[in-house]
Amino acid sequence: MKNNTLFTIGVAICLVWLMTAIMAPKIVPYDPLEQDLLNRFSKPTAEHWCGTDSLGRDIFSRVLVGSRISIGAGALTIVLAALVGMVYGGIAGYAGGYLDELMMRGSELVQSFPTIILAMIICAALGPSLYNALFAMVIVWWPNYARVMRSVVIQVKANEYIEAAKSLGASDLRIFFKEILPNSVGSIIVLATVDFGSAVLLFAGLSYLGLGSPPPAPEWGAMVSDGANYFTYWWIATFPGLGILTMSMGANFIGDGARDFLDPKLRKEI
Repeated sequence: MKNNTLFTIGVAICLVWLMTAIMAPKIVPYDPLEQDLLNRFSKPTAEHWCGTDSLGRDIFSRVLVGSRISIGAGALTIVLAALVGMVYGGIAGYAGGYLDELMMRGSELVQSFPTIILAMIICAALGPSLYNALFAMVIVWWPNYARVMRSVVIQVKANEYIEAAKSLGASDLRIFFKEILPNSVGSIIVLATVDFGSAVLLFAGLSYLGLGSPPPAPEWGAMVSDGANYFTYWWIATFPGLGILTMSMGANFIGDGARDFLDPKLRKEI
């Protein structure tokens, strides 16, 4: 990818945040849960680089530790949704016929609801918590992977080498895992990379509405929500908001670059 500057920038941004999430407990200057009521609403200073919130907690420390929750939730959602979607869509595309039609109608039923609305309904029904938010996000996201996987499987299984494998007596299970899946996973990887940023945004949105990680967990969306209650103290919402923005942008840059690289028509231009 010689000329894909955005891809390089995206990789750099995501690597910085991933390393931050891994090292956060060891590099934070303050306990993210420690309250200092005598130092509430402190502006960014040399002592508190990003200021303090309504309870005197250091925002810089909370943003760093909060990256573990926000990034981890987004990554876990995408991995689980991709696995469920790949199995579901792979079965539908390979089987074809009435089973394919029935399974795809089921995925379309889920997709007929707006993503954020359906996730909110599930979280509200189950109760606000980190695990319920993750469950809701997987439920609303897997149909995207199922439809992509089904489409790719239908294309791949029409190739002559699939017919040759069948004529040699290979089982459907072996054909799927040895022939079809390796040739289908590229599209799923690209979609997962692009969706990662959106997953971070969705989780932040649920936390902003009070349906994600409960207080006092330092999660980016919840921190932005807290800042919205004290709008004149701009730093409370600005710095976690920048975390959400940069992580989403970095993931989208990587997704666009990966799509161009894996597309044979565009590969020569990179």
